[in-house]
Amino acid sequence: MLRLFERHQFRKQKELAGLWSFSPVTDKESWPKKYEYQLNVPGCWEMHPELLNYRGLGAYKKIIKLEKETNLRLLFKGVSHTADVFFDGKKVAHHYNAYTPFDTILNNVAAGEHELKIMVDNSFSKESALHTPNDYYTYGGLIRPVAVEELNSAYIKRIEFIPQQKDGIWQARVALILENITENNLNIKVSAFLGDQYKLDFGKIRIAGNSQLKLEKEFTFPDVNSWSENDPNLYLLKTKLYLIKPDKQSKDSNYLIDDLIERVGFREIKVEGTKLLVNNQEIKLLGFNRHEDHPTVGAAIPFSLMKKDLDLMEDMGSNTVRTSHYPNDELFLDLCDERGIFVWEENHARGFSLEQMLHPNFDQQCADCNREMVENHINHPAIVIWGILNECASAAKQGREIYSKQFNQIKAMDQSRPLSFATREHFKDICLDLVDIVSLNIYTGWYDWFSDDVADYYQREKKWLTENGGANKPIIISEFGAGAIYGFREPGRVKWTEERQQDLLDELLTYYLAQDEIVGTLIWQFADCKVTDDGIPGEPGTAGTAWFHTRPRSKNNKGIVDEYRRPKLAYETVKKLFKAQK
Repeated sequence: MLRLFERHQFRKQKELAGLWSFSPVTDKESWPKKYEYQLNVPGCWEMHPELLNYRGLGAYKKIIKLEKETNLRLLFKGVSHTADVFFDGKKVAHHYNAYTPFDTILNNVAAGEHELKIMVDNSFSKESALHTPNDYYTYGGLIRPVAVEELNSAYIKRIEFIPQQKDGIWQARVALILENITENNLNIKVSAFLGDQYKLDFGKIRIAGNSQLKLEKEFTFPDVNSWSENDPNLYLLKTKLYLIKPDKQSKDSNYLIDDLIERVGFREIKVEGTKLLVNNQEIKLLGFNRHEDHPTVGAAIPFSLMKKDLDLMEDMGSNTVRTSHYPNDELFLDLCDERGIFVWEENHARGFSLEQMLHPNFDQQCADCNREMVENHINHPAIVIWGILNECASAAKQGREIYSKQFNQIKAMDQSRPLSFATREHFKDICLDLVDIVSLNIYTGWYDWFSDDVADYYQREKKWLTENGGANKPIIISEFGAGAIYGFREPGRVKWTEERQQDLLDELLTYYLAQDEIVGTLIWQFADCKVTDDGIPGEPGTAGTAWFHTRPRSKNNKGIVDEYRRPKLAYETVKKLFKAQK
């Protein structure tokens, strides 16, 4: 399943789900003569009993059958973490990062059978700046859907929809990005409708051969219903692309050559002083950090488990999820759109030192991730915050330059959402003036580098940040919590017991929810997740082995539910406190 709504009524699209041939390989030139396994796609190869701990290169193969000659678009929603794509033996695409989509276009592909092969790498190589041993697990495989599409001479690459309310009436800036994949100049026309009521006229256009063209106009929608937490109204924006050609009577005729359907919502996000507003209504973000991880499927979370996660979150009174620490599968974002769940979505970078941020590939790999995240997810009304660079070197001058560069990149693509990052550089951060919302990861009562008194510590930090770039800004406690091993209960309430986690979350949540300037409390974390347990002691960027004494079971155990989604004692405590805010 690619999305929760139909994306095309004209363009032919087929998901390449099911079994693919697979085999581990020793190097990128060693394609297997015989494939050892049949693995499901989407899926992680670690789910096979003979590949539980395999890290390295893997070769996938699938045969595609075409009924006629056509142009093909190969779409990959997520390959973990590096992909080299080959079509009939020729390399046609390369992509890095498990959590963002990519595509490639092949012209004039003949009818018949064709061989699609993907060389996948999930190793921690010197070329990989973002995928390193970390406090979550980097699985291997085609972890999100793969699809093939048939295209004509031009197609609608994507749509950008930015709503804004003026004098109580909804308007929107609508941009269409078109691509001509032939050498010929084309005369085209775009027809667009929002729902059954609004026609969007872009006129006739000429697009040069082998080029992209962005059409952008503002439209007014006086009678639409707003998207909100309690009333998440959504609209289908249907676009059709026509080729204009003269007929036998030398009159122009329109020939439908492509279509694209997007789903949008009308909502506006603002920061005013210490308040976060959606449609001019003050909101409080009550929620969780969530990893895409489950023992039976790895990072290839199926729709049923996505829904289960949101069912449990909503049962606890949550209205927000933070996609820690990477862009999420669009199916999950679609669900959040439909259910009125606010989303903080962030790029893929967690806990990097300055040395790691100065990796020669860091800037480009982050820039690619930021671009692919925003371009592909900009139309989701549920996303109310863009975040970057969780717990990185925001206390260093060179680190600040990197934060500033990435914020500017995202602002150039989308100015309709506030920006933030979660800091761990307490009393040292020099980047707070760059953000719209100050976000703090605080583990009072759990890690020994904080005071055990939640009020005393928070008030000291609040005073400091108001004097260092964070004055008169909303605050989100973006991470807080305690570890607990499911089923470990003990009257002494020692660390790792469910009782200790329950007590601490009760104290922390009660205090944070009472502070006016705190607009969000995001518990770390929703569910226990697997962490990397490999690495080289003492070598930068390979800190996996250092976690064995703080990550029992090779898992981050701070979930309110365990990895199988079984509730811990803290579940009912969080439920009581969150629901009291409604």
